[in-house]
Amino acid sequence: MLEIRGLSASYGGPNVLEDVALHVARGETVAVLGANTAGKTTLLRSISGLVAKARGSIVFEGESLLGRLAHTIPALGIGHVPEGRHVFPRMSTSDNLMMGAYGDRRSGKLAARMDRVFALFPRLAERRTQMAGSMSGGEQQMVSIGRALMGNPKLMLLDEPSHG
Repeated sequence: MLEIRGLSASYGGPNVLEDVALHVARGETVAVLGANTAGKTTLLRSISGLVAKARGSIVFEGESLLGRLAHTIPALGIGHVPEGRHVFPRMSTSDNLMMGAYGDRRSGKLAARMDRVFALFPRLAERRTQMAGSMSGGEQQMVSIGRALMGNPKLMLLDEPSHG
């Protein structure tokens, strides 16, 4: 499903990642562990097209990801939940979730996906009209994960998912 070979990445200075290799098969759960500044976030950001200075090979289901614009990656089936939640604070829970489905707005699918997110996170169903910025950190994390799920991803990238 995902194959990374010889990945090196930087933000303009020294490499944060150097010659990284990773294989993730369909149905497999993989955790990347390491100390702070070890490059875990940079690895996920590179897969999502958010690191401009990445070299090597990142292939997802036969499609090369390097050089793709970040906004095209979700349409390939990759959901990214960034560290720090990044909710839209002045938008409702429902509107935040809808942002995750911007590439596929067919009403029948949206309703089913929203129902799925609310089944996984019943607290969000209770707070569907509440502004996301007024929610607790844990609730905002649910919104962030739910937003990624709204895109119906084949692969989920979760950066520090237990930080609420």
